[in-house]
Amino acid sequence: MRIQVRRTGGFAGIERHASLDTTGRPDAAEWQSLARQALAGAATARPAGVPDGFGYEITVDGTTVYAADPRLTEEQRTLVSRVLKEGA
Repeated sequence: MRIQVRRTGGFAGIERHASLDTTGRPDAAEWQSLARQALAGAATARPAGVPDGFGYEITVDGTTVYAADPRLTEEQRTLVSRVLKEGA
């Protein structure tokens, strides 16, 4: 499973992105479960955010959803944080 995250907005407007491939990882099942939960019920169009808040584009195996601060689910927040930290 390929997971990509793109974060835009914020006070400085600096874009950040990272991707991660779960293939061959010992924790692949955990990543896949988290990704499925993050996509469940997510917006397929960019939601309105708050001034200086971040907007997120989350793509999992070609399926893209959108989220914005402060309305991320706990699973979305965890997935975004982990991919931006551990991904390339």
